[in-house]
Amino acid sequence: MRLTLRETIYLLTGWLTLFIIGTDLFVISPLLPLIAKEYGITPAVAGWIVTVFSLMYALSAPLFGWLSDRKGRRLFIVFGLLAFCLSNFSTAISPSFTTLIISRIFAGLSVAAITPLVYAIIGDAALPEHRGVWLSVVVSGHLMALWAGAPIGTMLEQVLGWRAIFIGLAIIAALLSILNFRVWASIQKVDSIEAPTKGSVLRIISAVSVTAFWAIAMYALYVFLGTGLVLYNHFSSNELAASITVFGIGAVLGSLCSGRVTDKIGTRMVSIFSTAILIGVLALLGLFFSARTLVYLLLFLWALTGYASFTSYQARLAEEFPETRGMALALNNTALYIGITLGSMTGSLVITKWGFFALPFICSGIALISCLISAKRKRHTPKAALKPSS
Repeated sequence: MRLTLRETIYLLTGWLTLFIIGTDLFVISPLLPLIAKEYGITPAVAGWIVTVFSLMYALSAPLFGWLSDRKGRRLFIVFGLLAFCLSNFSTAISPSFTTLIISRIFAGLSVAAITPLVYAIIGDAALPEHRGVWLSVVVSGHLMALWAGAPIGTMLEQVLGWRAIFIGLAIIAALLSILNFRVWASIQKVDSIEAPTKGSVLRIISAVSVTAFWAIAMYALYVFLGTGLVLYNHFSSNELAASITVFGIGAVLGSLCSGRVTDKIGTRMVSIFSTAILIGVLALLGLFFSARTLVYLLLFLWALTGYASFTSYQARLAEEFPETRGMALALNNTALYIGITLGSMTGSLVITKWGFFALPFICSGIALISCLISAKRKRHTPKAALKPSS
């Protein structure tokens, strides 16, 4: 696939935007102990800055998706980036934990206007035969932040302090708002084929339940992965960092590879097949988790198949709901955050009742539910496909 200069700029803009958003999301975890110490609170209390961010995102993303389907996406993406800039600057200068919490609430609101709408506008701009690749590229920007953006931010914190990280993110967001304003000028408004059909929201909610179960299966184990590797595999700090890096590389490659395969053989087949493989990989993790060398390969395969499943399913939603693409992808991101929250709760419950080694098998079973729902869903063929605006 040869890209024109304009298409390259589209993808680069989407990738950079989601990389910065992902960095803001993933860098919080290693900074929590420092934030807790500065404000004189426990790490558990400090964790509320993640909770309120996720809650606000999950609640407001569908609203921005619905509005963008009617008013165009560029306005809300730029608004989101400017709000993201202000909220991160507020985070950096917060004199108390209360003001910090408020700043993260607004950060969640701003990201809800950015992430799903970037996916949607990329879906609008791409030709149908290239949509899978395009979405996989921008998703890889978000995933790259998991193993590149967050560690870089953590290293900068040691030199500049944690507040400087958020000032830097605020400055970059301001610059990205200008870039997004210019780049998406030619695709300001989605050309609807028809008004959303009656009951389409219910169909979308049913469709994104696949993502909710996928997220539970992935994050119930991922949240407690470090704990398991340290307590049961006796990993050192370096080995733990290496395992997370291997997982991150697998996630990025899974996202990128799935895009090309999706465009060749179809979104439905790839999304179902990759989730089916994920079921087996999770079961193998349960069987061989204590195998110190083999576990690296299994972590890589887990991320590879898991994020291939997620990326291909996003492309499937973008294909199946062209008239309400913004709403569909926004609700899909809401389902993702709900799944992550339920996943952490599920993981805690399973470890408490049956121990850590039962967790991969439980997650494999939950992934099976996701796969069955995905396979059972009837193929939805829209009356016409949207063409990118010129």
